[in-house]
Amino acid sequence: MKTQEAHVGGTIGEMIVHGIDRYPDRVAFIDGDARMTYRALGDRISQAIAAFRALGGVDDHAYIVDDAEARVFMADPVYAERALALRERCAGVAHWFGHADVPGLPSFWDQAASFAPARLVPEALTTDVIRLAYTGGTTGKPKGVMLANRCVWMQAVLLLAARSLPDDLRLLCPTPISHGAGAMIVPTLWRGGTIILQHGFDAERFIDAVETHRASMTFLVPTMIYTLLDHPRARTADFSSLQTLSYGASPMAPARIREAIERFGPILAQSYGQTECPSNILQLTQEDHMRTDVDTSTSAGMPYPGVTVALLDDNDEPVAPGSVGELCVRSPLVMDGYWKQPQLTALALRNGWLHTGDMAYRDQFGYYYLVDRKKDMIISGGFNVYPKEVEDVLTGHPGVAAAAVIGVPDAKWGEAVKAVVVPRPGAQLDVEALRALVRHAKGAVNTPKTIDFVDALPLTALGKPDKKQLRERYWGGMGRAVN
Repeated sequence: MKTQEAHVGGTIGEMIVHGIDRYPDRVAFIDGDARMTYRALGDRISQAIAAFRALGGVDDHAYIVDDAEARVFMADPVYAERALALRERCAGVAHWFGHADVPGLPSFWDQAASFAPARLVPEALTTDVIRLAYTGGTTGKPKGVMLANRCVWMQAVLLLAARSLPDDLRLLCPTPISHGAGAMIVPTLWRGGTIILQHGFDAERFIDAVETHRASMTFLVPTMIYTLLDHPRARTADFSSLQTLSYGASPMAPARIREAIERFGPILAQSYGQTECPSNILQLTQEDHMRTDVDTSTSAGMPYPGVTVALLDDNDEPVAPGSVGELCVRSPLVMDGYWKQPQLTALALRNGWLHTGDMAYRDQFGYYYLVDRKKDMIISGGFNVYPKEVEDVLTGHPGVAAAAVIGVPDAKWGEAVKAVVVPRPGAQLDVEALRALVRHAKGAVNTPKTIDFVDALPLTALGKPDKKQLRERYWGGMGRAVN
């Protein structure tokens, strides 16, 4: 039975309904030439709810069967070919639909249109798991993260309370809204803002959208910012409407942070989180980026309100001040666990802490600095090497556009440090000069034994450097690629 107590703390549905009721005639979404008002959004949601109910009840809405074999599948026309291929392989899915005109699939919205729109009434409880989010899988098989209403609601509230949001909120989303940009959807609806959708990131189309729609806020991953900065139009485009450029998902090179501030102004804001504690563990605000008394360019920031952070050793004891430890979290944001994986859940949430797998230290000012993923750490000749520290040095070179550092098999050292470097257009890079740069900054142990130059780094679907794929090139079948 759903009790009144279970609603304490609010729900994401209540936040969405608030925006729809308060701003019915404002434009909620822009997708190419299409516009959707808040009133139309409410009607669509109402019709979708009615259509789902008509499919056969609670049992038919069990979307996750045998590790995410959904019972209902809806495909965007962009992914029509993939959807039809999946239908051949996923016999457990009972209902297949297209969001619009997808050949071979019935239109969901044609079916939903047979239901009259009704007033929206939030029904989910704060304790209900409303999202099964899958980890990126860069260090192994993806895991289904169970996020309760409580987690997603608090994520939205923290973004409203702790992030600098423009008064005229026009959110440009060139990244998947299932990822970082999606965290801003509900806060934007709460504020009565407009969400401008794009199908994938393209620097030219991004600049066009900023200038045409006067976007005031966006979310990009660092590789996208690099591409934007290197685009010829970036020097002359009108970015004056942008008041907040939020970035995250992977570390950004300090040299490119400074370059972005010079080009776009003091509008950068970084947020660090992970799927298991979505988006809001640490934040580096616009003001933090501009401090002159301390260099924050390599910092992930300070904790959000309502988030308790500790640096723990392998025995879950606090490390000494200034020492590196695993960043662990306690907060209502933290997941309920991994779908159907109780052992992994117990390991990740042991002793009441979410163990993020990220190694970090805290400075005297209270800023946290991520040194790398615990699983990405290289052990070379018995010494620990954190790839991010080496990458930061390499990307500080004016001729380096991007860099990734990995460990590769070595008969003498066990693992040898290898750097994979993307030169900037026209740059002439010298391997020994780059090695000397690292040796001077970080010492001999951290200096890459070898450096390869490539045109581009492999990226995940979310735009992160894919070190798993990168390691596979050098480890072959030896197993390190999935660690």
